[in-house]
Amino acid sequence: MRFFLLFLSHLLIVTACQTYSEQDKTTFDKTIQEYIKKNKLSLKKTSSGLYQKTMIDGEGELIRYTDSVKVIYVGKLLNGKIVDKQTTPRIFAIKDLIAGWKEALISNRNKSKIMMIIPPQLGYGDRKLDDIPVNSILYFEMTVLDVK
Repeated sequence: MRFFLLFLSHLLIVTACQTYSEQDKTTFDKTIQEYIKKNKLSLKKTSSGLYQKTMIDGEGELIRYTDSVKVIYVGKLLNGKIVDKQTTPRIFAIKDLIAGWKEALISNRNKSKIMMIIPPQLGYGDRKLDDIPVNSILYFEMTVLDVK
């Protein structure tokens, strides 16, 4: 029963997410580029639309999709409002994370520090979560403390 409920919750999350038009994605990207320019940041854009920078290169092999990570992080909206801050280490299975986190983490290593800007299509999309409005662009700084 527990497995079924977990499966059902993942299915609802996947199917509840809106598909964005190319125009929507372009609008999100313009907003991100303006933010980067205004804040004099240097991030690389991936083909998916994620912007990221490895601030501290880690050690060992790249993190894999099948790994779990212990991390601390701060997440903000582009207006600076903190929506999540974890100074106590949290453990997450990579496969259970939002697409933007997955992509950033699997291109880094243990002990990395990562900056990322996640457009809605790689984040929470059209779902409202506590302090995160629908279609939010999210800024995260994350430190990977351990990989298992």
